[in-house]
Amino acid sequence: VAAVVVFALLYLSGSSSAQLSVDYYCDSCPDLFATVRSVVESAVQAEARIGASLLRLFFHDCFVNGCDGSVLLDDTPSFRGEKGALPNLNSARGFDVVDRIKSAVENVCPGVVSCADILAVASRDSVGILGGPSWDVKLGRRDARTASITAANTSIPPPTSNLNALISSFSSKGLSLNDLVVLSGSHTIGQARCTSFRTRIYNETNIAQDFAQLRRNGCPRPAGVGDGNLAPLDLQTPTRFDNNYYKNLLSKKGLLHSDQELFNGGAADWIVKKYLDDKDGFFRDFAAALIKMGDISPLTGSAGEIRTNCRLVN
Repeated sequence: VAAVVVFALLYLSGSSSAQLSVDYYCDSCPDLFATVRSVVESAVQAEARIGASLLRLFFHDCFVNGCDGSVLLDDTPSFRGEKGALPNLNSARGFDVVDRIKSAVENVCPGVVSCADILAVASRDSVGILGGPSWDVKLGRRDARTASITAANTSIPPPTSNLNALISSFSSKGLSLNDLVVLSGSHTIGQARCTSFRTRIYNETNIAQDFAQLRRNGCPRPAGVGDGNLAPLDLQTPTRFDNNYYKNLLSKKGLLHSDQELFNGGAADWIVKKYLDDKDGFFRDFAAALIKMGDISPLTGSAGEIRTNCRLVN
């Protein structure tokens, strides 16, 4: 699979995003990329799913008060962290891998690279290692000193969202309908818990019945029974970053309600069809959208801090 290097959208308007740059650590931490890549490669080799988990952490970080590493913070006496929010509880994972990356980076350039930037680089590497595109990551973010469980509960769209709710959520972050559809394509990798798709496979009609039955086999109808049982988000190639996610939507085999909403007679249908027939276009646009998402309200300059431990403020 050819890697796609994206240069578009590197310089968006806004003072904070303008301070991010692809060569931010060129002098202060020249071994950053090799160091992160090595740890991510080892983690993905041990468990392919972890690539999707790291990418999801970046998404959940950026959608809650910007890309500031707040999702990585543990609870403290002064605030409840985002790990306990409904979108993250029992599902957000990969924190141990971020710890290993941070430790390795601290060994080569202590006190220089933020946890927020580590998430951005690890996301890029996860996608590439699983067969997806590559891109130049903009860096220079600093880490938040606090987190908000309330913001996490309200800012991250749940898997029950309809198309209008998804559009509104993404629009509030400066992301377009096309960004919504292309970023949802990240569900070409990873898995979801039964509790996230139970209602869809038992109650909805815009679902292929053979697919619904397959998923029911591992997800019992009664709430509380098998809630943590997993199913792949992409039926065909769950550990390969490709455009099969969109093929599944056309066959009414989107696992989550929010997935199938992208192809259900609405405004996003034509975009799904576009990426169904153009994997290179999907790769190119996905990389550009990740860059754009990474520009959401970063802390730069003297704001925030560079955490020594991604789980704790200094």
